[in-house]
Amino acid sequence: MSFLKTVIKASLIFTFCGFSARGHAAELKVGDPAPSVSLVAHDGSSFSLESRKGKGWTILYFYPKAGTPGCTKQACAFRDAADEIRKQNTEIFGVSTDTVDKLSAFHKEHNLSFKLLADPDAKTTDAFGVKIPVVKIAKRWTFVIDPELKVRHINDKVDPLLDAKQMIEVVKKLSGKSESTKK
Repeated sequence: MSFLKTVIKASLIFTFCGFSARGHAAELKVGDPAPSVSLVAHDGSSFSLESRKGKGWTILYFYPKAGTPGCTKQACAFRDAADEIRKQNTEIFGVSTDTVDKLSAFHKEHNLSFKLLADPDAKTTDAFGVKIPVVKIAKRWTFVIDPELKVRHINDKVDPLLDAKQMIEVVKKLSGKSESTKK
């Protein structure tokens, strides 16, 4: 890779890993069926979104690059909130265009308690409308998918430190478990 291409790619990674990318998922909106996807997890196991049907809520968060500052903060925030998220009958899955090997090392280094899913060809990233044009990197977006695999929430303005806690509140509200719905 030429020096100029390396500099441009590094600049894009820094920009998109530190801040959320703005825009809208191509045609995907709240109420739509989630795209049917199959990926390989950090541990080499297979993951199919279809396997989640009827098994509770799903948080599918897309992030640009494992090991970068914003992506590490977001993953660790989800790790720290995982027990509370699971109390809401919800599972967390992180998706990036990194390789399985890269995700495995990232998962181990930060002692993550949920699956990271590899999308090296960016097909899933593209299906959800979060692929950054020109490069095979995901925008930082989070989707909440209900047990019937319908998209119920899209966050395209993700703060890596706050995303996990915000998604807990979103799932509580959507599932009717929030304090305001109990009154």
